[in-house]
Amino acid sequence: MSWQTYVDDHLMCDIDGQGQHLSAAAIVGHDGSVWAQSSTFPQFKAPEIAGILKDFEEPGHLAPTGLFLGGDKYMVIQGEPGVVIRGKKGSGGITIKKTGQALVFGVYEEPVTPGQCNMIVERLGDYLIDQGL
Repeated sequence: MSWQTYVDDHLMCDIDGQGQHLSAAAIVGHDGSVWAQSSTFPQFKAPEIAGILKDFEEPGHLAPTGLFLGGDKYMVIQGEPGVVIRGKKGSGGITIKKTGQALVFGVYEEPVTPGQCNMIVERLGDYLIDQGL
């Protein structure tokens, strides 16, 4: 299965048969290389990925400044230190799950809920971890 298929079929999927979808999603290597992304995923800068990775290593690193992706600022909210980072921006937000080799991103806007985004992103992340990725 191609990486793009993971994004298209597992991240940008119809949520609970309700016709709702994440607004953007991607799988990005720890080196900042894009493995696959939705057409709506923001063009990010290398320092943004570096900051996200640093927060996984040193939980709380992004809390004072916020999490930036494609120039958009998200307020960092509760996550799982070293495992999941969650952010909020207006009526939407972001979930990032770290695997052994990649970061799995999900971006949402209402009516998608934070819990739905978390479930989708973390389920794929857990699967990739189980596969040694």
